[in-house]
Amino acid sequence: MTTTNQQYDNVISACKDIFISKARDYGTAWRVLRTISIVDQIFIKAQRIRTIQEKGEQKVSDGIAAEFKGIINYAVIGLVQLQLPDNAPEEMALDEVSVLYDKNILTAKTLMQDKNHDYGEAWRSMSQESFTDLILMKLQRIRQILSNDGKTIMSEGIDANYLDIINYAVFALILT
Repeated sequence: MTTTNQQYDNVISACKDIFISKARDYGTAWRVLRTISIVDQIFIKAQRIRTIQEKGEQKVSDGIAAEFKGIINYAVIGLVQLQLPDNAPEEMALDEVSVLYDKNILTAKTLMQDKNHDYGEAWRSMSQESFTDLILMKLQRIRQILSNDGKTIMSEGIDANYLDIINYAVFALILT
């Protein structure tokens, strides 16, 4: 039986393969995206998942798993964009992108491990629909933070919401 860490790594490996392949094809064109645009891209994917879940059918070939992988990769893009200075170049070297991807995933995985310790892997009893709803909620939170000029009074920031989005999408893929 594989452990949660191994399952997590397997999911992330598949996501990173897609991410790096697209970076080879397109470069780092995503560097032009502002936070709201990244949020909207994740929203589109999460909303499509929700629609497929509710209708029980889909008309476009990419399945739910592909959308969750896209959510993970866009959340990593969001984290990277938050960390880079405004004057950072739009085009980045592939190895630099790979290092930033790994760094942010390690942060997300460490958070997952800490929460799993405290919550006893309660996520294993959750439905895929719940993960979709939680992702949509986190996106609403980010939108609210953005409308507050990026400030919060006592809540986590945008980065913490992206980290949770990554972990919810990984959990959904593990349970698929």
